[in-house]
Amino acid sequence: MATTTKIHARALLRASGGPRYAVALAVDALGTGLLRPFLLLYGVMVLRLSASATGIAMTAGIVVGLVCMPAVGRWLDRGARSTVVAASMLVRVLGVALLLAAPAGHVWLFATAALFLGIGNQAWPAAHAALVATVAHGRERDAALAGGRALRNAGLGTGALLATACLTGGTTALQALAAVTGLAYLAAAALAWSVRLRAHPAAVPPKGGASGTAPRMRALLAANVVYVFCLNVPEIAVPLVLVTQLHASPLWSAAIFVANTVLVVTLQVPVTVLMSRFSRRTVLALAGVVLAASYLGFLAATSPEHRWSAPAVAAVSVVCAIGEIIYAGSATALVTALAPAPVLGRALSRFQLSTGFGLAVSPALMTSLASHGPAALWGSLAASTLLSASAVATEKDQGTRLSDSRPPARASS
Repeated sequence: MATTTKIHARALLRASGGPRYAVALAVDALGTGLLRPFLLLYGVMVLRLSASATGIAMTAGIVVGLVCMPAVGRWLDRGARSTVVAASMLVRVLGVALLLAAPAGHVWLFATAALFLGIGNQAWPAAHAALVATVAHGRERDAALAGGRALRNAGLGTGALLATACLTGGTTALQALAAVTGLAYLAAAALAWSVRLRAHPAAVPPKGGASGTAPRMRALLAANVVYVFCLNVPEIAVPLVLVTQLHASPLWSAAIFVANTVLVVTLQVPVTVLMSRFSRRTVLALAGVVLAASYLGFLAATSPEHRWSAPAVAAVSVVCAIGEIIYAGSATALVTALAPAPVLGRALSRFQLSTGFGLAVSPALMTSLASHGPAALWGSLAASTLLSASAVATEKDQGTRLSDSRPPARASS
């Protein structure tokens, strides 16, 4: 198995889609960071909606947005690449426009805006992974996917910091942030579309061909629903436990979230490259073990409430972040390696469905489990994650692995 032991910045940039595409990703992430963390505040402060109505509308937008994924997968399998990425950005421009046009008290317009934002947010990961998988192959592709995630997290974090600094301006500042976000999405869509990348015609599925069926990956997809909970641990589970159970200052939650972002930005590519000496399935199973260990660490840190509980939670959060980095560097890479080129889009759309579902249900499950105490929350997460890791490790790969031998992409004129 070929491994990648060194990181060459220029080769990594080329494998990630090129300079223009990297700028598009950075602009898109910056715009997303300006608005997405404060979308709930926009509904409450600007549109004068109740917190419950705003939250329900946002959740509905995420869930209904998943319905578009089968269509996105089929579009990708017809050869589209940069066009789908650009479309995922443009649909969010429409969502922002509806936010700005919505009068106070109109929950349905806010819900529609949340839907379009949800469609774009769900479609983008699969489209981006398909584009990178078309440009790069083997372990270079894994590093390119990791590089894209690091760049996106850097943009999200920078946007969120800028937005936080502007929030003192009240509702006017929120509206201005939404407008800037819409402009950022529009600019990013134009940059992504200008790349003009399509899959080679030979990668388009033949009619009635045997390669027209995407691999089932049942254990992998089921396990991913549980694995993806780790992405919401720094945002939901840790703040909930720190503030409501340990009565710690909210500054601890903020510090842990910032540290998680910094770790992902700085370590995502190096850790992914380091893990390339092992099979992707082994690395993904290892991620589950590391995450489960961190959940048990959270349990040990929070069960006896003492003055060192908050620092202990912060320390364990580093282990959880490492597990998240290993998971993110291997999960999508494994799907792109398993899926034959003609059905890559459908395989990635199925994977995104499992990811989106896990992200949608995890807040409700985490808050419900936390109400029954630390053992219920962290014990359940550790047990389910270990079970998922076992399922990933023992699942047999089916079908022919064609994704690493696909013909090169071509740029349309």
